[in-house]
Amino acid sequence: QVQLVESGGGLVQPGGSLRLSCAASGFILDYYAIGWFRQAPGKEREGVSCISSSDGSTYYADSVKGRFTISLDNAKNTVYLQMNSLKPEDTAVYYCAAVVGGCLLLPNEYDSWGQGTQVTVSS
Repeated sequence: QVQLVESGGGLVQPGGSLRLSCAASGFILDYYAIGWFRQAPGKEREGVSCISSSDGSTYYADSVKGRFTISLDNAKNTVYLQMNSLKPEDTAVYYCAAVVGGCLLLPNEYDSWGQGTQVTVSS
């Protein structure tokens, strides 16, 4: 059974950093892409970043380029999202999701989802 569990969210001041983790179980990441998505109140879920396990390719939404970094630890079957220089507009519930194949930032293409972790950026 595919399971994804996010952790690492919390409250941080503008300009601060957080590292989110997405622990995968029930499958091996080797043939999957893992995406990070976020959803703020009243807004649609949007793609933030993704990483392809097969070739390590990564993609980022324009809004987070240069501030967020996605990485993969195959030994731990875990994907991380390092978030630096956080802004109030980054406030949202962050989800990780898995799909067989290549990296996409389209939520509808993903099959399995975690439960989400809240990130709040506020002074």
